[in-house]
Amino acid sequence: MDARFVAVTAVAGWALLAWMANRSAYFPMKYPGGDWEERQRVGAEDAWMEADGARLHGWWKRAEGAQAAVLFLHGNAGNVSHRAGAMEDLAAAGASVLVLDYRGYGRSEGRPTERGLYRDAEAGYEWLRGKGWGEDRIILVGESLGAAVAVELAARRTCAGVVLEAPFPSARAVAARVLPVLGPALVWGFDSLARIGNVRAPLLVIHGDRDEVIDYDLGMDLYRAAPGPKSHWTVEGGHHNDLHFVHPEAYRARLRAFMMNACTAAVSSPPRS
Repeated sequence: MDARFVAVTAVAGWALLAWMANRSAYFPMKYPGGDWEERQRVGAEDAWMEADGARLHGWWKRAEGAQAAVLFLHGNAGNVSHRAGAMEDLAAAGASVLVLDYRGYGRSEGRPTERGLYRDAEAGYEWLRGKGWGEDRIILVGESLGAAVAVELAARRTCAGVVLEAPFPSARAVAARVLPVLGPALVWGFDSLARIGNVRAPLLVIHGDRDEVIDYDLGMDLYRAAPGPKSHWTVEGGHHNDLHFVHPEAYRARLRAFMMNACTAAVSSPPRS
């Protein structure tokens, strides 16, 4: 067999595996899949914005007397309709909340890519700015994959604070735990470790000590690399998808205290809506 043919075939095979591995980072649920009746139950309204020509959808929930607005960046699966509980917790902690569906998720147009998710998050940030929220009143909350999106945005744009739930240093670091040697050769991107040093806002890292998807120590690796001011909360008995529910009162109290402290020095004018 021709050696050149073998080499080309091997490279093509590797490229295909790498493409499949990186695409597996996204598990979007498109509308009408999901729990869309939750919008009325939690008192949210539809929010629409645009990024790269793609129309994006989210839910916006106002909290009476809120001193902060949260841009909530969800994980890699489902859609906005599965984050009603997070909206309620954040509102109960004293914030108005925008939960954004990335491109390709829910009712948002397009297909998800790493660069696209970063642009989508910025569109959500600008939507809040257009609502009258000053940059020193905006708090970014990211869960799992959304934590990497939050770090990227916070490294470039000013915000009052950043909350990372079940974060990881990079996609390669996660892949190395799943498939040593081969995994890091196939998966890349979402390199929060390379960006966390540029995040100057107060940081809160929340991670369950029984997380079965993102190892607890991976979250702590990212936390240790952050410059501060920073704090972390280990949710005892917490897994990957239940951080809101294991200790609900403590969860809300932690968020409320963090957001109040983050916005203490705020000088922006009151939001219009």
